[in-house]
Amino acid sequence: MRWNLRMKAAERGIWKSTEMRRLLAEAGVEISAGKMSQLWTGTVNIVRLDELDVICSVLDCDPCDLLIREPEKVAARRPGREQTATGDSAAADPVPAVVPRLGKRRSEPPL
Repeated sequence: MRWNLRMKAAERGIWKSTEMRRLLAEAGVEISAGKMSQLWTGTVNIVRLDELDVICSVLDCDPCDLLIREPEKVAARRPGREQTATGDSAAADPVPAVVPRLGKRRSEPPL
C-alpha cells in the first residue's frame, strides 16, 4: 500500500505538515510532530482508525483515496511465482491443504 496523504492535502491547498497538524488539532486529534512527519512523508506504518477518520473528514475524502493498492508489489513478494507475458502469475506449486493437527484433546465445555 502507498500512503497518499500529501497529494490529497495538496489538492485541498494544504502545503505544509504544520498546517495539516493544526487542522487535525482543530478537528479534535492531537498528533505529535514525529507522527505528523511520518504521515506527511509517507513512511507511516500505523494509522489509528480514529485518526484516519479525522484525516478523511479534514480532507473531505475516503480512506481509499489515502491508501493506494500496489498489487504488483504483493505479487513480487510471493515466493515460487513467475509472471507471464500477460501479467498473470502461474503457480509453481499448489497451495498446500490445511490439515488439522492432532494432539491432546481439550476438555469439553461446561454444560
